[in-house]
Amino acid sequence: MEQVRQARNVALFIFEQVEPLDFAGPFEVFISGSNRGQDFNVYTVAEMEGPIQALGGLSINPAYTIHNCPDPDILVIPGGWGSRKEMNNETITSWVRDVSNDVEILLSVCTGALILAKAYVLDGLKVTTNRLAMKELREIIPASTEIIEDIRYVDNGKIVLSAGISAGMDAALYVVERLLGEERAIQTANIMEYDWKKA
Repeated sequence: MEQVRQARNVALFIFEQVEPLDFAGPFEVFISGSNRGQDFNVYTVAEMEGPIQALGGLSINPAYTIHNCPDPDILVIPGGWGSRKEMNNETITSWVRDVSNDVEILLSVCTGALILAKAYVLDGLKVTTNRLAMKELREIIPASTEIIEDIRYVDNGKIVLSAGISAGMDAALYVVERLLGEERAIQTANIMEYDWKKA
């Protein structure tokens, strides 16, 4: 009898002044690609309990905190103006560093790359971010890390980084493709009526 695989836990980290589409885009990709929840269990995580104010005043209630969330198989770190503050939040960068040891995939969107850089998980990798934040990223990465410009996303195996905002949806679709096959990724994009731009 074929063994049914447990749904992968997909955690989307949110914080004050997060860019809404940076997390909501991948959130939609993973729920649309989940085969009605059978393949992905998708949820939001914040540092603490209570509503998060995203850019534009959007209020979001995280499902969990970093202290009580299910162990993620996939962790998504979005960007937004708030990433500049959170990249210096030792509680967050330590959590990202610890969780990165056990996840199957760590995906950053836009300036979420700044948080990954400060979590010291980018050594020797190829990275990208929002084109307007390349200089900021260049200032904090190790000399062994290579910035790739003019690309939608870059895959280092466990760690995948994407450029700005909508590129996070493209990267999330790529992750769906990597894990569940091209047919599922195309089906997911079609469900969303989204024009998937591959790297």
